[in-house]
Amino acid sequence: MSDPQQSAQNSQMLQGEPSPEELEAAHAANEAEALDALAAAQAELAALQAKNAELADQYLRAQADVQNARRRADEEVSKARKFAVEAFAESLLPVTDSLEAGLAVKDATPEQIREGAEATLRQLKSALERNKVIEVAPAPGTKFDPHQHQAISMVPADQEPNTVVSVLQKGYTINDRVLRPALVTVSAPK
Repeated sequence: MSDPQQSAQNSQMLQGEPSPEELEAAHAANEAEALDALAAAQAELAALQAKNAELADQYLRAQADVQNARRRADEEVSKARKFAVEAFAESLLPVTDSLEAGLAVKDATPEQIREGAEATLRQLKSALERNKVIEVAPAPGTKFDPHQHQAISMVPADQEPNTVVSVLQKGYTINDRVLRPALVTVSAPK
């Protein structure tokens, strides 16, 4: 029982040192753990690379969508600018037709000319109103509005100060924006 190798192992065990078999087993276990960890890391790396490729593809598709949307919006804005007056011009064509028809009459009486001019003016005003061009013609006594009126002069009058006395030229708005202010005279303070 006193095998020298056995006694060496017993003395190593008594001293707390691992035996060569234990060292080899521990080394093999460490290698197996390292291989498992390496395999797990490689699998995780492959999954992350696949996810990265998927996200890169999604990014490129999103960029293409954004560029297409921007291009379509630019085209729509360009078309809107190009054809913005189309409806307005179309509504003025009957006015042009009426003027040409009136000029084609060679021996019209002054009454006929006046009647034709009034009918054509009604057509023109109708076309302007359909296109949101609204007349600004304040009645006498209306409070002066510097956003829609332009005072040409102040005159003494028997009405409240800073009110419209008369309209020298009508103004116009388009979609609530002043196209041309009405030229007015305003009552002076007393």
